[in-house]
Amino acid sequence: MHRWTSLEDVPAELGPTVATLGNFDGVHQGHRTVLETVTGIARERGLASVAVTFDPHPVAVLHPERAPQEIAGLEHRLDLLEEAGLDAVVVIEFTKEYARLSPEDFVVETFVDGLRAEVVVVGQDTRFGLHNSGDVGTMRELGEVHGFDVVVQHTAGALDGGLRTWSSTALRQALADGDLATANAILDRPHRVSGEVVHGHHRGRELGYPTANLAFDCVGMIPADGVYAGWLERPDLPVGHPDRRLPAAISVGTNPTFDDVEQRTVEAYVLDRDDLDLYGEVVRVDFVQRLRGNVRFDSLDELMAQMAADVDRSRDLLQQD
Repeated sequence: MHRWTSLEDVPAELGPTVATLGNFDGVHQGHRTVLETVTGIARERGLASVAVTFDPHPVAVLHPERAPQEIAGLEHRLDLLEEAGLDAVVVIEFTKEYARLSPEDFVVETFVDGLRAEVVVVGQDTRFGLHNSGDVGTMRELGEVHGFDVVVQHTAGALDGGLRTWSSTALRQALADGDLATANAILDRPHRVSGEVVHGHHRGRELGYPTANLAFDCVGMIPADGVYAGWLERPDLPVGHPDRRLPAAISVGTNPTFDDVEQRTVEAYVLDRDDLDLYGEVVRVDFVQRLRGNVRFDSLDELMAQMAADVDRSRDLLQQD
């Protein structure tokens, strides 16, 4: 998949396209229904499939005090868009100046002149242009004026026995609530956080459960405090290496049994391994299932007993995963 950081980078030989736009934060099931439509139409017409996305998030530029937590970092988003089968992605730097484009100027610059789109696929809630004043109706009107087809893809799916719209807002709320089952259902995969392994208090090693502590600037939305079963992946190792993807029990929070941790941390104990030296590696932590919330224990013996139970339960769950 081609990855361009400007419309000016798009080569003329790409030819006409089927295109879409969005933040694609999380690249969840709602996004993928749109992307499947894009790639499907592109195959039928023999055209290139392209997505336009933005970095940073528009709200972070226009209203930083209301900026949502980033569900997935840019590189993870791009990897997921590639997995969706796109031929190319254009990452546009979102600035206040760019936000002042009228809906028509945005469409002409992006889809008419930039990508020569024959078809533009949008979700039913798509907004674009100055003050988000452009919507699906606007896109249809502009398609008629500028000569491209518009396909509107509805992004609803089954969840909790009913039909609801897949959305990044719902996904963020589920993660914030610790409702990992709902979050992973919206994603259709385990939620991921990635970051460099750094030194912590080494308390886990002292207790017999050495953990990989992710740096505070780790990428991806950290879910609610608690203990989770999941996987630790080491992307620097080759695919197929036995230590590339390892089962783990994951702790999120400030370790309430102790009073010397102020910031929330993500710590992953690789099950039954005390021989790993992960310091300095950038690892990925995938959250499969939430086991419990955080609890303040009255003694180390109580904490140790609970940790052993968490590890046993994680092992059982991940053997089935």
